[in-house]
Amino acid sequence: MNKINGLKEIFSQNYGHDSRPLHCFFAPGRVNLIGEYTDFNGGYVFPAALSLGIYGMLKFRQDKLIQLKSTNNPLPVRVDLEKSISYQQEDGWGNYPKGVIKYLLERGYSLKGCDIMFSGDLPDGAGLSSSAAILVLTAYMLCYANGDRQIDRTVLAKLCQEVENRFIKVNCGIMDQFSVAVGRKDHAILLDCETLHYKYIPFILEKQRLIIMNSNKKRELTDSKYNERRSECDQALAIIQGHRPIANLCQASLTEVEEYLQDDILRRRARHAVSENNRVLRAVNLLEQGDIPGFASLMTQSHLSLKNDFEVSGPELDCLVDNALRAAGCLGARMTGAGFGGCAIALVENDKLEDFQVNVAKGYKKGTGLTAEFYLAGIYDGVKVL
Repeated sequence: MNKINGLKEIFSQNYGHDSRPLHCFFAPGRVNLIGEYTDFNGGYVFPAALSLGIYGMLKFRQDKLIQLKSTNNPLPVRVDLEKSISYQQEDGWGNYPKGVIKYLLERGYSLKGCDIMFSGDLPDGAGLSSSAAILVLTAYMLCYANGDRQIDRTVLAKLCQEVENRFIKVNCGIMDQFSVAVGRKDHAILLDCETLHYKYIPFILEKQRLIIMNSNKKRELTDSKYNERRSECDQALAIIQGHRPIANLCQASLTEVEEYLQDDILRRRARHAVSENNRVLRAVNLLEQGDIPGFASLMTQSHLSLKNDFEVSGPELDCLVDNALRAAGCLGARMTGAGFGGCAIALVENDKLEDFQVNVAKGYKKGTGLTAEFYLAGIYDGVKVL
């Protein structure tokens, strides 16, 4: 509540003290426990929403202006609802909510002018889906505050993915937006990215904690090799489809990958997608049996596949994971997110948490010259009104 009161005061300092009703919302970040780069290959992912995220506050205005401000960025952005909305590089972070506003208007939503303030505790560019959080938060805020109390969260996630694909021009899958929209406290989400069927799987740790390790090597999806990897997977799929009619790469078998793909790079990319999809399903079975060490072992296998076959980790993430696996009390570790910097995660025994952070930080600093940050975030609900 102290956090909310503080944000209310910041809102008033920026937009003035008045009697207009103030609407408050929260959208979580997300961490993918296992299942990386399977989303756009039609496979399974296993994300969870975090207790870290972005708060949003909204008051309606009497005109057709939407004013956007953030405590995390000094740049204010204004949107005139009576004028066409387009991506403008100088609007920076504001292009994310701008895209949502544009797409809601195109779908017939009657939006009113409002003042909006965002404030997040998600590290930007760390791979915890700050972009998906602000997209889903903006869409949910505007729909809810405008009277839509029965918001279809799957539709919300699809709209926000479309904004990121077409307006922001990042060719991402559905996982991030979906996790932020439908997350549930103390549960991870087994999501079939081909059908969007999903199942909540309890993720309750008693003797261990999930620790997020920020490499502080910032990455931007649009500046990374994300689109290149997606293209390589599409090429691999097209070749396999010449032998067998499959709809997506994760439907292939490892035998087919080895047999039909002669190009070493395409073979390794496809081998990761198929083996990672298999790991997700095995991981869920192990969790349902209460086998935390077995689950953690699959996390480590996932990292090795992302490092060697998909080549998306990078020296900083490898250094973090290597130091984590050497530390006492660590059951397993892997990079999470799109890679090329960002975060890794580890499962660590409760009584070893402090020593783990000290030792990993020391080894990482020595290996990279960078300072790692650690977050003991909980598994939380999806976007909601406060």
